[in-house]
Parts: sequence; C-alpha cells; structure tokens
Amino acid sequence: MNPALHPLLAILKSARNGAVYGAKVRFPHALVMVFMFRKGTFREKVGLVLKATRQHASNLARFATIYKTAMLVLRLLNPVRPGKEGPYDTLLAGGLGGYLVFGRGHQSSVKQQIVIYVFARVVLAIAKLSIESPRMTATTPTPTLWTQRLSPATKARIQENAWPAFAALSWALVMYVFRWQPESIQSSLKSSMKYMYVLPRVLWSLLLIRVRYVNSDHWDNFRNFLIYNT
Repeated sequence: MNPALHPLLAILKSARNGAVYGAKVRFPHALVMVFMFRKGTFREKVGLVLKATRQHASNLARFATIYKTAMLVLRLLNPVRPGKEGPYDTLLAGGLGGYLVFGRGHQSSVKQQIVIYVFARVVLAIAKLSIESPRMTATTPTPTLWTQRLSPATKARIQENAWPAFAALSWALVMYVFRWQPESIQSSLKSSMKYMYVLPRVLWSLLLIRVRYVNSDHWDNFRNFLIYNT
C-alpha cells in the first residue's frame, strides 16, 4: 500500500493479470481444438493443451511486464515533463513488447494467432476512425479534413456497409487461398476448414474425372454421414 512502490507493484499486477487472462482464454480453446482435430494418446493431447495454455499465459505476462516497465522508464526520462506520460510512449512501449515477445524466437501458432487477432482489431479501429473524428482524449477532438468533408448521410452509409464488405472480403480471400494454396494457411485454421467444407480436388485426365474427397466430402453409410465423421 506504499504509494512510492505503486509503479513497481503495478508491473507485477499487470504480469499476473496477463498470465491469468491468457490461461483462461487459451485453455478451453486448446482443449476443444486438440481433442477434436489432433491425433495421439490422451496423455499426448493433454500435454498439447497444457503447452498451448502455458505459452499463451507466458506471452501475455511477458508482454505486460515489458510494456509497463517501458512506460515507467519513458515517464521518468520525459525531458519536457518528467514523470508524465508522453504522447508516443504507448507506441514505443507496445512496439518494444511486441518485438521482444511476439517478434523474436520461435514463431509458434499461439504467437501468430495473437498477433493476427490484434492486427484485425487495429484494422477495424482504423476503419472506424476514417469516418469519425479521432480524439487524443475524450475532450479534445482533432477532426481530419477527410472527416469534415463527409456528410452525415455518407457516414451512415459507410457505417452500414463497412462491416459486411469487410466480412465478405475476408471470407472470400481465405476460401480462395484455402482452395488453391492450403499449405500457406495456419495449421489449426486449415484443420477446421478441411473438416467443414466441401472442396474436392479434381484432376482431369483423358476426359475422365478423378476426385479425391476430404472429410465432409466422403461417406459410405448413415453412421459416417451424420453420426461420426471419418
């Protein structure tokens, strides 16, 4: 409870929260994905679930520690207002944490999923800021020329159609890549898509069609049609 130690204790608390959140989010997801799509013994599958959970919790805890520490150091080194946060401190601290935790070392699927998730959220935020006045604080609007030129009706139409267009484009691209270059897709997503979608590979030879079916394309009795997928 000593106020002088609060900045350091906040780093510890942030690391703890990152680890707990990472474990809570990753454990159920890994449990479902591993037991549904991975082969191996029960013990091997449990090991994979625990490994993915540990990686996610560790990544978020390490990032939180680096980010909070960098923010503290940058405030102390602020040449204009010592002890105060600068306008770009979060940018620098976030970049440092992202590089050290998610950019270096082995690029596991857990790291890639986190980065891709964050990137997607940033893209959506930028799309929203393109039609709304960005604000550095809640009370200091900084309207852009682009925003000023848009009429309320135009803004409403963009807001109404932006998400449908984004969703359609995203699914169009992922299905196209999955159809023609499936090896380039992240392994867990590829496994899920192979399980769900009908995408036969057709080979033409002397006007005869040879089809190799995968997962949902093939069945030979009622059991593996609706009850259990082979």
